[in-house]
Amino acid sequence: MRTVGFIYHPDYLKHDTGVGHPERPQRLESIVQHLLPTPLWGKLSHLRPSAARLDSIHTVHPEHYAAMIRSRCLNGDTILDGGDTHVCPASYDVALLAAGAVLEGVDQVMTGRLQRVFCAVRPPGHHAGTSSVMGFCLFNNIAIGARYAQQKYGVERIAVVDWDVHHGNGTQEIFYDRDSVLYVSLHQFPLWPGTGATSERGIGGGEGFTLNCPMKPGSGEQDYLNAFEQEILPALGKFQPQLLMISAGFDAHRDDPLASIDLTEGSFSKMTELLGEASARYCGGRIISVLEGGYNLQALARSVEAHLEALIR
Repeated sequence: MRTVGFIYHPDYLKHDTGVGHPERPQRLESIVQHLLPTPLWGKLSHLRPSAARLDSIHTVHPEHYAAMIRSRCLNGDTILDGGDTHVCPASYDVALLAAGAVLEGVDQVMTGRLQRVFCAVRPPGHHAGTSSVMGFCLFNNIAIGARYAQQKYGVERIAVVDWDVHHGNGTQEIFYDRDSVLYVSLHQFPLWPGTGATSERGIGGGEGFTLNCPMKPGSGEQDYLNAFEQEILPALGKFQPQLLMISAGFDAHRDDPLASIDLTEGSFSKMTELLGEASARYCGGRIISVLEGGYNLQALARSVEAHLEALIR
């Protein structure tokens, strides 16, 4: 059994998206309250992150974009993208803290203090493009962490596996022309945001380093495991990542209100085990997992517990 880091900050609850919004503070509260009475809670290494420095944010997002987020939050804007990305005055600082959790995870894993970490953060990140707010996301947390690992620790090959039920269009866009990051996504298709077809494989030097595995509505655990065995694990074997990162959305759970996929918490455990085996084979077991979606509070909490239990094994 290994020790897994649990990176969390209570200030994540200050990101107020308003009454009725699915990406709400109760998501993290439900995770913590569910885990607290379990034996698992005492097995985790509990870490509190610092806010990401702007130079780390700017490796992914240009200065004008970060300044726009700050200005609009502080000026009292409540919706940034014309629809679903709601903010409050604290949201900019909270978003820096969310990215900072992933940087802390990279430091922990790349220095060998821990082998695996889970970043329990909000707002999520994988829809945020280089210069675009989208889908509840302000900064692309996992992309910022990947760039940090490349620049500070010289990691040459990073695999990002994204099993959130919505395609991580922002992460794909950021790395679409790069061969240093293998971006893999399983997602319901068709479904918002409408991207993630199998034909989207990268461009230029990044061609072949994007792997989309669109799943039909109603797909279940065996469909996902088949995608792992037939496409994802062979791709990881060919790429041989030095670091594995997971965009861990849990909204493909059968009880989630925003999609139509038939997974259970046991499904997330099995996918985690498969990625754990791959990480042991290629990158010394190093995994950084970052929370994305998941909007049924009970299903989310149970799924995170199953994910953590599998990371520990």
